[in-house]
Amino acid sequence: QVQLVESGGGWVQAGGSLRLSCVASGKILRMNVMDWYRQAPGKQREMVAGIGSDGSTNYARSVEGRFTISRDNAKNTVYLQMNSLKPEDTAVYYCHVDEVVTTNHHWEYDYWGQGTQVTVSS
Repeated sequence: QVQLVESGGGWVQAGGSLRLSCVASGKILRMNVMDWYRQAPGKQREMVAGIGSDGSTNYARSVEGRFTISRDNAKNTVYLQMNSLKPEDTAVYYCHVDEVVTTNHHWEYDYWGQGTQVTVSS
């Protein structure tokens, strides 16, 4: 079993910055793609940014140039640096891992964190 715990959310004024972290724990040998998703009230959950095990990244158009995703494999941690925040970035942000290889060489899929609230005021 793998647990994902996010931190770093909070309240910030428009134009400000926040850095989210997500730490994975459990019997982890390696993880494949690590993503950040978000869900605003009344809206569907959407992918914000993803990073592969090779460091390749992709971003939603709405955040490209403002957000940066990174990962530290030694710490089983993924980060999301969010700059130039806008009120429309307000949402609960979730960490997601699509595939985990455990220390006993099992493949496990589709883990989610509990979410962290980000609120951007105008």
